[in-house]
Amino acid sequence: MKNFLLFLIFCCSLLANAQVAKSEGDTLKYLIIRNNGIEYVGQILSDDGRELLILTQQLGKIYIPKSEVKSVTLVDEQTDFKAGEYLGTGVFTTRYQFTTNAFPIKKGENYALINLYGPEVHFGIMPNLSVGIMATWAASPIALALKYTIPTQNPLLNFGVGTIMASSGYLNQAKGYGGLHWGMATYGTRRSNATLSLGYGYFNSGFSFTNPDFYYQPGTYAAVMSQGAYSFPIPEMLTYENEVGNFKSPIIGISGIAAVSKKASFIWDVMIIGGNKRKVFDGQQVDYFYDPNTGQPSSVVYNDPFIEVKSTNMVFMPGMRFQKDENQAFQVTLAGIIGKREVITATGTNTNNYSFPVPMLSWFYKF
Repeated sequence: MKNFLLFLIFCCSLLANAQVAKSEGDTLKYLIIRNNGIEYVGQILSDDGRELLILTQQLGKIYIPKSEVKSVTLVDEQTDFKAGEYLGTGVFTTRYQFTTNAFPIKKGENYALINLYGPEVHFGIMPNLSVGIMATWAASPIALALKYTIPTQNPLLNFGVGTIMASSGYLNQAKGYGGLHWGMATYGTRRSNATLSLGYGYFNSGFSFTNPDFYYQPGTYAAVMSQGAYSFPIPEMLTYENEVGNFKSPIIGISGIAAVSKKASFIWDVMIIGGNKRKVFDGQQVDYFYDPNTGQPSSVVYNDPFIEVKSTNMVFMPGMRFQKDENQAFQVTLAGIIGKREVITATGTNTNNYSFPVPMLSWFYKF
Protein backbone atom coordinates (compact mmCIF):
# COMPACT_ATOMS: atom_id res chain seq x y z
CA MET A 1 0.00 0.00 0.00
CA LYS A 2 2.86 2.31 0.86
CA ASN A 3 4.53 1.69 -2.48
CA PHE A 4 1.24 2.38 -4.28
CA LEU A 5 0.87 5.77 -2.51
CA LEU A 6 4.44 6.70 -3.44
CA PHE A 7 3.76 5.75 -7.06
CA LEU A 8 0.55 7.84 -7.08
CA ILE A 9 2.37 10.88 -5.66
CA PHE A 10 5.12 10.46 -8.26
CA CYS A 11 2.57 10.36 -11.11
CA CYS A 12 0.79 13.48 -9.83
CA SER A 13 4.11 15.28 -9.63
CA LEU A 14 4.89 14.36 -13.23
CA LEU A 15 1.49 15.59 -14.38
CA ALA A 16 1.90 18.91 -12.49
CA ASN A 17 5.35 19.48 -13.97
CA ALA A 18 4.06 18.65 -17.43
CA GLN A 19 1.18 21.12 -17.00
CA VAL A 20 3.59 23.89 -15.91
CA ALA A 21 5.88 23.11 -18.83
CA LYS A 22 2.90 23.23 -21.18
CA SER A 23 1.79 26.60 -19.78
CA GLU A 24 5.25 28.11 -20.05
CA GLY A 25 5.60 26.74 -23.55
CA ASP A 26 2.21 28.08 -24.69
CA THR A 27 2.73 30.44 -27.65
CA LEU A 28 -0.57 32.29 -27.16
CA LYS A 29 -0.11 35.88 -26.03
CA TYR A 30 -2.63 38.21 -24.47
CA LEU A 31 -3.07 41.92 -23.94
CA ILE A 32 -3.89 42.51 -20.26
CA ILE A 33 -5.15 46.00 -19.38
CA ARG A 34 -5.35 47.02 -15.73
CA ASN A 35 -7.95 49.40 -14.33
CA ASN A 36 -5.33 52.18 -14.15
CA GLY A 37 -4.66 51.87 -17.90
CA ILE A 38 -1.30 50.05 -17.64
CA GLU A 39 -0.95 47.35 -20.31
CA TYR A 40 1.00 44.10 -20.40
CA VAL A 41 1.51 41.71 -23.30
CA GLY A 42 2.56 38.15 -22.56
CA GLN A 43 1.62 34.55 -21.85
CA ILE A 44 -0.83 33.65 -19.10
CA LEU A 45 0.93 31.00 -17.02
CA SER A 46 -1.81 30.51 -14.45
CA ASP A 47 -5.19 31.82 -13.31
CA ASP A 48 -6.36 30.68 -9.88
CA GLY A 49 -9.42 32.92 -9.82
CA ARG A 50 -7.78 35.53 -7.57
CA GLU A 51 -4.76 36.55 -9.61
CA LEU A 52 -3.08 36.07 -12.97
CA LEU A 53 0.50 35.00 -13.42
CA ILE A 54 1.80 36.32 -16.73
CA LEU A 55 5.14 36.10 -18.48
CA THR A 56 6.22 39.27 -20.30
CA GLN A 57 9.28 39.79 -22.47
CA GLN A 58 10.41 42.98 -20.71
CA LEU A 59 9.55 42.36 -17.05
CA GLY A 60 9.45 38.58 -16.76
CA LYS A 61 6.82 37.00 -14.50
CA ILE A 62 4.20 39.29 -12.96
CA TYR A 63 1.30 38.59 -10.60
CA ILE A 64 -1.79 40.72 -11.19
CA PRO A 65 -4.85 40.58 -8.87
CA LYS A 66 -7.99 39.75 -10.87
CA SER A 67 -9.77 42.69 -9.23
CA GLU A 68 -7.31 45.04 -11.00
CA VAL A 69 -7.79 43.51 -14.47
CA LYS A 70 -9.97 45.54 -16.82
CA SER A 71 -9.74 43.26 -19.88
CA VAL A 72 -7.85 40.30 -21.34
CA THR A 73 -7.61 40.07 -25.14
CA LEU A 74 -5.90 37.48 -27.31
CA VAL A 75 -3.37 39.05 -29.72
CA ASP A 76 -2.11 37.72 -33.03
CA GLU A 77 1.65 37.39 -33.16
CA GLN A 78 1.58 37.54 -36.97
CA THR A 79 -0.38 40.77 -37.38
CA ASP A 80 -0.12 42.59 -34.04
CA PHE A 81 3.67 42.46 -33.77
CA LYS A 82 6.44 44.07 -35.81
CA ALA A 83 10.07 43.03 -35.23
CA GLY A 84 8.98 41.42 -31.96
CA GLU A 85 7.29 44.60 -30.70
CA TYR A 86 3.57 44.71 -29.96
CA LEU A 87 1.95 47.43 -32.06
CA GLY A 88 -1.23 47.88 -30.04
CA THR A 89 -4.65 48.90 -31.33
CA GLY A 90 -6.46 51.64 -29.45
CA VAL A 91 -9.32 53.96 -30.35
CA PHE A 92 -7.20 56.15 -32.67
CA THR A 93 -6.91 53.29 -35.19
CA THR A 94 -10.54 53.94 -36.22
CA ARG A 95 -9.57 57.26 -37.84
CA TYR A 96 -7.38 58.50 -40.69
CA GLN A 97 -7.22 62.27 -41.26
CA PHE A 98 -10.78 63.20 -42.20
CA THR A 99 -12.37 59.86 -43.06
CA THR A 100 -12.88 56.82 -40.82
CA ASN A 101 -12.71 53.06 -41.32
CA ALA A 102 -15.13 50.23 -40.52
CA PHE A 103 -13.55 49.33 -37.18
CA PRO A 104 -15.77 50.29 -34.22
CA ILE A 105 -15.04 52.63 -31.37
CA LYS A 106 -15.52 50.18 -28.50
CA LYS A 107 -18.28 50.91 -26.03
CA GLY A 108 -16.99 53.15 -23.27
CA GLU A 109 -14.01 54.35 -25.32
CA ASN A 110 -13.93 58.03 -26.27
CA TYR A 111 -11.44 60.31 -27.96
CA ALA A 112 -10.96 63.97 -28.75
CA LEU A 113 -9.30 65.25 -31.92
CA ILE A 114 -7.94 68.79 -31.98
CA ASN A 115 -7.15 70.31 -35.39
CA LEU A 116 -5.91 73.78 -36.25
CA TYR A 117 -9.40 74.64 -37.49
CA GLY A 118 -11.33 73.22 -34.53
CA PRO A 119 -12.09 70.34 -32.12
CA GLU A 120 -13.94 67.04 -32.33
CA VAL A 121 -15.13 64.51 -29.74
CA HIS A 122 -16.31 60.96 -30.46
CA PHE A 123 -17.97 58.47 -28.10
CA GLY A 124 -18.52 54.72 -28.30
CA ILE A 125 -22.09 54.38 -27.01
CA MET A 126 -22.84 50.84 -28.22
CA PRO A 127 -20.63 47.92 -29.35
CA ASN A 128 -20.86 49.00 -33.03
CA LEU A 129 -22.26 52.54 -32.82
CA SER A 130 -20.40 55.78 -32.15
CA VAL A 131 -21.50 59.40 -32.09
CA GLY A 132 -19.40 62.54 -32.40
CA ILE A 133 -19.47 66.32 -32.51
CA MET A 134 -17.31 68.28 -34.99
CA ALA A 135 -16.91 72.06 -35.03
CA THR A 136 -14.65 75.03 -35.69
CA TRP A 137 -13.21 77.09 -32.84
CA ALA A 138 -16.12 79.51 -33.29
CA ALA A 139 -18.59 76.58 -32.99
CA SER A 140 -19.89 77.50 -36.44
CA PRO A 141 -20.33 75.45 -38.58
CA ILE A 142 -21.02 72.53 -36.24
CA ALA A 143 -21.84 68.92 -37.16
CA LEU A 144 -23.16 65.69 -35.70
CA ALA A 145 -21.34 62.50 -36.82
CA LEU A 146 -22.66 58.93 -36.55
CA LYS A 147 -20.94 55.67 -37.51
CA TYR A 148 -22.24 52.10 -37.42
CA THR A 149 -19.89 49.18 -38.12
CA ILE A 150 -20.81 45.75 -39.46
CA PRO A 151 -18.27 42.95 -38.76
CA THR A 152 -18.12 39.76 -40.82
CA GLN A 153 -16.98 36.18 -40.24
CA ASN A 154 -13.63 37.21 -41.69
CA PRO A 155 -11.88 39.39 -39.06
CA LEU A 156 -9.92 41.15 -41.82
CA LEU A 157 -13.08 42.33 -43.63
CA ASN A 158 -15.46 44.83 -42.07
CA PHE A 159 -18.21 47.10 -43.37
CA GLY A 160 -19.82 50.25 -42.05
CA VAL A 161 -22.03 53.24 -42.75
CA GLY A 162 -21.68 56.81 -41.57
CA THR A 163 -23.33 60.20 -41.72
CA ILE A 164 -22.41 63.78 -40.93
CA MET A 165 -25.18 66.36 -40.58
CA ALA A 166 -24.03 69.97 -40.32
CA SER A 167 -25.48 73.40 -39.58
CA SER A 168 -23.92 76.79 -40.23
CA GLY A 169 -24.64 77.64 -36.59
CA TYR A 170 -24.12 81.31 -35.79
CA LEU A 171 -23.27 82.02 -39.42
CA ASN A 172 -26.28 83.42 -41.28
CA GLN A 173 -28.64 82.59 -38.40
CA ALA A 174 -28.23 78.82 -38.92
CA LYS A 175 -29.79 79.03 -42.41
CA GLY A 176 -26.92 77.05 -43.89
CA TYR A 177 -26.91 73.27 -43.83
CA GLY A 178 -24.99 70.33 -45.23
CA GLY A 179 -24.40 66.63 -45.00
CA LEU A 180 -22.21 63.71 -45.98
CA HIS A 181 -23.58 60.15 -46.07
CA TRP A 182 -21.41 57.17 -47.00
CA GLY A 183 -20.79 53.44 -46.85
CA MET A 184 -17.35 51.86 -46.43
CA ALA A 185 -15.46 48.58 -46.57
CA THR A 186 -12.20 48.00 -44.68
CA TYR A 187 -9.71 45.19 -45.27
CA GLY A 188 -6.85 44.48 -42.88
CA THR A 189 -6.04 44.80 -39.19
CA ARG A 190 -6.48 47.89 -37.04
CA ARG A 191 -2.84 48.88 -37.50
CA SER A 192 -2.49 48.05 -41.21
CA ASN A 193 -5.55 48.38 -43.43
CA ALA A 194 -7.17 50.04 -46.43
CA THR A 195 -10.70 51.46 -46.75
CA LEU A 196 -12.87 52.24 -49.76
CA SER A 197 -15.72 54.70 -49.14
CA LEU A 198 -18.57 55.76 -51.42
CA GLY A 199 -20.81 58.65 -50.44
CA TYR A 200 -22.75 61.75 -51.35
CA GLY A 201 -22.13 65.23 -49.99
CA TYR A 202 -24.04 68.49 -50.15
CA PHE A 203 -23.82 71.95 -48.62
CA ASN A 204 -25.73 75.21 -48.87
CA SER A 205 -24.44 78.25 -47.01
CA GLY A 206 -27.92 79.76 -46.83
CA PHE A 207 -26.83 82.95 -48.54
CA SER A 208 -28.73 83.96 -51.69
CA PHE A 209 -29.40 87.01 -53.81
CA THR A 210 -31.89 87.96 -56.49
CA ASN A 211 -30.48 88.95 -59.86
CA PRO A 212 -30.00 92.75 -59.74
CA ASP A 213 -29.58 93.12 -63.50
CA PHE A 214 -32.28 92.95 -66.18
CA TYR A 215 -32.25 89.61 -67.94
CA TYR A 216 -35.02 88.31 -70.18
CA GLN A 217 -36.36 84.96 -71.21
CA PRO A 218 -33.99 83.66 -73.95
CA GLY A 219 -35.45 83.09 -77.40
CA THR A 220 -36.13 84.61 -80.83
CA TYR A 221 -38.93 87.19 -80.98
CA ALA A 222 -40.44 88.64 -84.18
CA ALA A 223 -40.86 92.38 -84.53
CA VAL A 224 -44.31 93.75 -83.72
CA MET A 225 -46.33 96.53 -85.39
CA SER A 226 -46.96 99.45 -83.09
CA GLN A 227 -48.49 102.79 -84.15
CA GLY A 228 -47.81 102.12 -87.84
CA ALA A 229 -44.19 101.02 -87.40
CA TYR A 230 -42.34 97.84 -86.51
CA SER A 231 -40.45 97.68 -83.20
CA PHE A 232 -38.53 95.09 -81.24
CA PRO A 233 -40.56 93.39 -78.47
CA ILE A 234 -39.41 93.17 -74.87
CA PRO A 235 -39.93 89.61 -73.57
CA GLU A 236 -40.82 88.60 -70.04
CA MET A 237 -38.15 89.36 -67.47
CA LEU A 238 -36.19 86.42 -66.18
CA THR A 239 -36.22 86.06 -62.40
CA TYR A 240 -33.63 83.90 -60.70
CA GLU A 241 -32.40 83.55 -57.13
CA ASN A 242 -28.81 82.40 -56.96
CA GLU A 243 -27.89 80.20 -53.97
CA VAL A 244 -24.33 81.13 -53.07
CA GLY A 245 -22.18 78.22 -51.91
CA ASN A 246 -24.54 75.56 -53.21
CA PHE A 247 -22.69 72.23 -53.49
CA LYS A 248 -23.80 68.69 -54.40
CA SER A 249 -21.50 65.87 -55.42
CA PRO A 250 -20.70 62.15 -55.16
CA ILE A 251 -17.54 61.48 -53.16
CA ILE A 252 -15.09 58.57 -53.32
CA GLY A 253 -12.64 57.93 -50.49
CA ILE A 254 -9.51 55.74 -50.61
CA SER A 255 -7.72 55.63 -47.27
CA GLY A 256 -5.38 53.48 -45.25
CA ILE A 257 -2.85 53.12 -42.46
CA ALA A 258 0.40 51.16 -42.26
CA ALA A 259 2.30 50.64 -39.02
CA VAL A 260 5.96 51.65 -39.23
CA SER A 261 6.69 50.89 -35.57
CA LYS A 262 4.76 50.75 -32.31
CA LYS A 263 4.74 54.55 -32.07
CA ALA A 264 4.61 55.59 -35.74
CA SER A 265 2.21 54.92 -38.61
CA PHE A 266 1.93 56.15 -42.17
CA ILE A 267 -1.51 57.55 -43.03
CA TRP A 268 -3.02 58.28 -46.42
CA ASP A 269 -6.43 59.77 -47.00
CA VAL A 270 -7.71 60.60 -50.49
CA MET A 271 -11.11 62.08 -51.35
CA ILE A 272 -12.31 62.50 -54.93
CA ILE A 273 -15.09 65.08 -55.16
CA GLY A 274 -16.49 65.17 -58.68
CA GLY A 275 -19.44 66.12 -60.77
CA ASN A 276 -20.40 69.31 -58.98
CA LYS A 277 -22.21 71.26 -61.71
CA ARG A 278 -24.21 74.48 -61.38
CA LYS A 279 -25.52 77.38 -63.47
CA VAL A 280 -24.37 80.97 -62.96
CA PHE A 281 -25.22 84.30 -64.61
CA ASP A 282 -22.68 85.51 -67.18
CA GLY A 283 -24.50 88.39 -68.90
CA GLN A 284 -27.03 88.27 -71.73
CA GLN A 285 -26.22 88.99 -75.35
CA VAL A 286 -28.98 90.53 -77.46
CA ASP A 287 -28.86 90.44 -81.31
CA TYR A 288 -31.15 92.67 -83.42
CA PHE A 289 -32.07 91.83 -87.03
CA TYR A 290 -33.54 94.15 -89.70
CA ASP A 291 -35.32 93.59 -93.00
CA PRO A 292 -32.65 94.19 -95.72
CA ASN A 293 -35.22 95.67 -98.09
CA THR A 294 -37.09 98.09 -95.86
CA GLY A 295 -34.65 98.52 -92.97
CA GLN A 296 -37.52 97.83 -90.57
CA PRO A 297 -36.93 95.65 -87.45
CA SER A 298 -37.61 91.99 -88.20
CA SER A 299 -36.62 90.01 -85.09
CA VAL A 300 -34.54 90.05 -81.91
CA VAL A 301 -32.64 87.20 -80.27
CA TYR A 302 -32.06 87.08 -76.50
CA ASN A 303 -29.28 84.58 -75.77
CA ASP A 304 -29.09 82.37 -72.69
CA PRO A 305 -27.60 84.46 -69.81
CA PHE A 306 -26.39 81.34 -67.96
CA ILE A 307 -23.15 79.45 -68.22
CA GLU A 308 -22.60 76.00 -66.71
CA VAL A 309 -19.69 75.51 -64.32
CA LYS A 310 -18.41 72.03 -63.43
CA SER A 311 -15.67 71.36 -60.90
CA THR A 312 -13.81 68.20 -59.90
CA ASN A 313 -11.42 68.09 -56.93
CA MET A 314 -9.07 65.55 -55.44
CA VAL A 315 -7.91 66.04 -51.85
CA PHE A 316 -4.64 64.26 -50.98
CA MET A 317 -3.89 63.85 -47.27
CA PRO A 318 -0.72 61.77 -46.68
CA GLY A 319 0.78 62.03 -43.22
CA MET A 320 2.49 60.44 -40.24
CA ARG A 321 0.98 59.64 -36.86
CA PHE A 322 3.23 59.48 -33.81
CA GLN A 323 1.56 57.75 -30.86
CA LYS A 324 3.18 58.44 -27.49
CA ASP A 325 0.99 55.88 -25.72
CA GLU A 326 -2.56 54.51 -25.90
CA ASN A 327 -3.90 57.85 -24.63
CA GLN A 328 -2.15 60.40 -26.86
CA ALA A 329 -1.04 60.80 -30.47
CA PHE A 330 0.15 63.56 -32.79
CA GLN A 331 -0.41 63.65 -36.55
CA VAL A 332 1.10 65.84 -39.27
CA THR A 333 -0.49 65.76 -42.72
CA LEU A 334 0.91 67.34 -45.89
CA ALA A 335 -2.47 67.73 -47.53
CA GLY A 336 -3.23 69.43 -50.82
CA ILE A 337 -6.01 69.96 -53.35
CA ILE A 338 -5.81 69.35 -57.11
CA GLY A 339 -8.80 70.51 -59.09
CA LYS A 340 -10.24 71.23 -62.51
CA ARG A 341 -12.88 73.85 -63.31
CA GLU A 342 -14.79 73.69 -66.59
CA VAL A 343 -16.85 76.61 -67.86
CA ILE A 344 -19.37 75.38 -70.44
CA THR A 345 -20.89 77.99 -72.77
CA ALA A 346 -22.74 77.89 -76.08
CA THR A 347 -19.47 78.39 -77.94
CA GLY A 348 -17.36 75.78 -76.15
CA THR A 349 -15.71 74.67 -72.90
CA ASN A 350 -12.91 76.49 -71.10
CA THR A 351 -10.84 74.46 -68.62
CA ASN A 352 -8.81 75.80 -65.72
CA ASN A 353 -6.57 73.54 -63.59
CA TYR A 354 -5.40 74.53 -60.12
CA SER A 355 -3.67 73.13 -57.04
CA PHE A 356 -2.64 74.39 -53.61
CA PRO A 357 -1.38 72.91 -50.30
CA VAL A 358 -3.40 72.61 -47.09
CA PRO A 359 -1.03 71.33 -44.35
CA MET A 360 -2.72 70.01 -41.19
CA LEU A 361 -1.69 69.31 -37.60
CA SER A 362 -3.84 67.14 -35.32
CA TRP A 363 -3.70 65.98 -31.72
CA PHE A 364 -5.53 62.85 -30.44
CA TYR A 365 -6.53 62.36 -26.80
CA LYS A 366 -8.28 59.33 -25.29
CA PHE A 367 -10.55 59.95 -22.32
